[in-house]
Order: sequence, then structure tokens, then C-alpha cells
Amino acid sequence: MSAPQSNPVITDVFVEGARKGWSIATGSTLPNVVMAFIIIKALEITGALKGLGIIFAPLMGLFGLPGEAAAVLIGGWMSMGGGIGVAIGLFDKGIISGEHLAILAPAIYLMGSQIQYLGRILGVIGTRGKRIPLMIVISVINAFLAMLLMRIIL
Repeated sequence: MSAPQSNPVITDVFVEGARKGWSIATGSTLPNVVMAFIIIKALEITGALKGLGIIFAPLMGLFGLPGEAAAVLIGGWMSMGGGIGVAIGLFDKGIISGEHLAILAPAIYLMGSQIQYLGRILGVIGTRGKRIPLMIVISVINAFLAMLLMRIIL
């Protein structure tokens, strides 16, 4: 016979959920956001952010964004938390506006963290290597279409 199970007390469930949430925030999200702020500062100090803005201005202009917004997409492609951190850093510097954030947000999530997922998920589940580039391209196309749609809506 098995021992009778007792229903957990609601406060215990809440505390356990809060512990797990805190662990995720401090172990995953926060380091990515801090890294993004440091990258933006380093790009700004070295002048690379300005260069990035010049190089990507034509492409980002299609979405009504400054060229520097490409850093958000690159950061988001590596890590969603990093992309959000880059977006906040650029917003804080006055380089992008709230409208720009609204245009970028769907793209961060549609193509977010693909670099992390390549090793963590796709390789582990046995995805054929020749399909991975197609999966990446589809995500990027979806992200760009979402940015165009957001530009039209806004």
C-alpha cells in the first residue's frame, strides 16, 4: 500500500514557485540582460555601435528603425534576454523609441535564442543538419514579416 498523499498548503506552493522563479531570474535572465548592457556600452565606447548603425541603416530603414536596432536582433538571435537587454540599453540612450520597441518585440521572440537552441535542443533531438539552416531562415523571415506588419499597424 502506498502512503496517503496530503494536499500541499497554498503558501508552500507559492513559496516553492517563488524560489524557482528567483532561480531562473538570477541564474538565466539577469546575466543575459547585464551582458547586453555591457555589450552596448562596449559598442558605444569603441564606436562600433555607430558603425553598426551605418551598415544596417538601409535594411532597418525598411522597418522604420535606426540602423543600431540591428544590435537588438543580433542580441535576440543569441538570447531573448540579451535582445531585450540590448533594446532597453538603446532605449535608455535615446537611440530607439517606444514605437521602435513595439516593432522589434515580435522579432525578438520569433527568432529569439536560436543560437542557444541549436546546441541544446536541435542536436539533442536528432534534427538533420541540412534542415537547420532552413529552420533559421524561416524564423528570420517570420521576424522580418512581423516587423513589417508592426510598422504598418503603428
